[in-house]
Amino acid sequence: MVPAPYRSTDRMILASILSADLGHLANEIDDVLTAGADFIHVDIMDGHFVPNISFGPHLTEAARKASPAYLDLHLMISEPLKYAPAFVKAGADALTFHVEAVSDAKATAREIRKLGCRVGITLKPGTPLETIWPALDDVDLVLVMSVEPGFSGQKFMPDALPRARQIRPRLRADQRLEIDGGIHRSTIRPAADAGVDWFVCASAIFDATDRKAAVAELRAALGQAE
Repeated sequence: MVPAPYRSTDRMILASILSADLGHLANEIDDVLTAGADFIHVDIMDGHFVPNISFGPHLTEAARKASPAYLDLHLMISEPLKYAPAFVKAGADALTFHVEAVSDAKATAREIRKLGCRVGITLKPGTPLETIWPALDDVDLVLVMSVEPGFSGQKFMPDALPRARQIRPRLRADQRLEIDGGIHRSTIRPAADAGVDWFVCASAIFDATDRKAAVAELRAALGQAE
């Protein structure tokens, strides 16, 4: 799919399928997109880099077959370069890797880009921001974690906001700042005020009885019309 999100400066809501009913994945993806989410976020966990195991290339391929929507993958894995080709082949539009998982973030970003996808970089809440600076020119987005990576449903960490404010001025106009973890109607606006463009929402959307209303509430908090 053409990476339309990068052609727009609008703030965007990403539905994370970590909270979806995987037994009905195609319907779940269609439902949240119909409800107003902009595109799909996929959390990849290997049980090594983080203490949980989630999805792999096969699930990514299933999501791609289910929808032409932009697929934004967050690789919470120890060897991102080893597995990146499989995820791109499965249909990922963007791969975001952790700076803690590589020895050379700049080189990693360049190698992932050669696969033909967009590239993001992220870091754990306790990792110094200085670790990502060398790779900034080679990525399309920076993901700020507002929870410890590994599990859905965690409480938002306010310390993520000053980190976002420090990153924002360093980004070019064509780069995006994303946030993931505990994003709901009470935390999305502070994140936006800190300079965030893209907001990953899992339980805030998928656990809602009325998903259209849930997305509308998020947009209202952002000051966007339904």
